[in-house]
Amino acid sequence: MPRRRNRHESGITAEINVTSLVDVALTLLVIFMMTAPMMQGGVEITMPKARTQSVPSNEGLTVTVDKAGQVFIGEAAVRLDEFERQFPAMVKEKGATSVYLRADDGVPYGKVIQVLGLMKAADVASVGLIAEPEPGQQ
Repeated sequence: MPRRRNRHESGITAEINVTSLVDVALTLLVIFMMTAPMMQGGVEITMPKARTQSVPSNEGLTVTVDKAGQVFIGEAAVRLDEFERQFPAMVKEKGATSVYLRADDGVPYGKVIQVLGLMKAADVASVGLIAEPEPGQQ
């Protein structure tokens, strides 16, 4: 009767090469750390400059008006008539206590006031206007 070999006598070991796994994990971590700031895009606009404090990006609900006059709730584009219907529902849904308006530097003042009026008509307690800090201001 042939003798059975135990695990140590066969010479075959079933081990995971942890070094390769760690190398891949660290490489992916570095890639994500480098690309994460680039992924925070949103709607591309040139904001006006003013003496201002920075607003935390995760706080509240943000409405954006781009250079073409297109209105965005967060990153979703909406027509102005849709905005009038959707905005109050989104404020209630998210329970937003802070609402912010970002507008491109080239948007006509009348368009900004029109969107601001629709935001105030939605019974929002306060609307903040977002601008970039002036150069040299920290």
